[in-house]
Amino acid sequence: MAHSNIAPTLTRAELLAMLRWQADAGVDEAVGPAPWNRFAEAPATAATPAADANAEASAARTARRPAPAAAAPALSVGALDDCADLGSLRARLDAFDGGQLQRFATNTVFGDGAAGARVMLVGEAPGAEEDRQGVPFVGPSGKLLDRMLASIGLVRSDVYIANTLYWRPPGNRTPTPEERNATLPFLMRQIELVGPKVVVALGGPAAQTLLNETQGITRLRGRWFDFRTRAGAAGGLACPALPTFHPAFLLRQPAQKRQVWQDLRAIRAKLDALGGA
Repeated sequence: MAHSNIAPTLTRAELLAMLRWQADAGVDEAVGPAPWNRFAEAPATAATPAADANAEASAARTARRPAPAAAAPALSVGALDDCADLGSLRARLDAFDGGQLQRFATNTVFGDGAAGARVMLVGEAPGAEEDRQGVPFVGPSGKLLDRMLASIGLVRSDVYIANTLYWRPPGNRTPTPEERNATLPFLMRQIELVGPKVVVALGGPAAQTLLNETQGITRLRGRWFDFRTRAGAAGGLACPALPTFHPAFLLRQPAQKRQVWQDLRAIRAKLDALGGA
């Protein structure tokens, strides 16, 4: 069936939903001026003028696509020591080549909060709404996070929130270790500049990245770790860190909230033991 017979049967809302789904999956450009019905293609046979023309068009589209960027040079936390505040670190990040993730993202999601926050929460990566607004945890998981904080007497302005990645992976896929490691020095320097008394890793990827662990979040959650921004090196920041489930996971598995309540109580007790609000 040709596209001309398919499109009129769809409503405007259905067409917008299809377009939104493709945008969320990372599609950001068309590969031709007109739609092409792949189901109507004839089986591969000997070359014909039409087939040759299609092959040439395909080759031309491929040629227009940008070549993959070369891998960024390795960066260390110490190389960012001249960034004395969060503003200068953000400026350095904006000048950094973040590869395909950065090029496909709408916004850089740097962080939310102020230096001096006693608690810093680190999630996995921005979602679609975070990518649109440039602020972490503003969607449904963000609303749940606000309620979680309120349960132990904290509000959003009391904490600093960031992610292990500054750009949304297309389709909200799990970031690769290479993608997380590329900007890890920025995250570690960001933690140093915030200077929290407690770090909370939200979800498995965040816990594995911050703590250099390979175990899943089910095994890691609820345990206190000695976290250092410069493990094995002098300087940096050292503080206790607690992994727990990501709010997005709790929206899918509400029965796990009981375990997270235990983690939240542990965070409150740790803050009380360290002194201050």
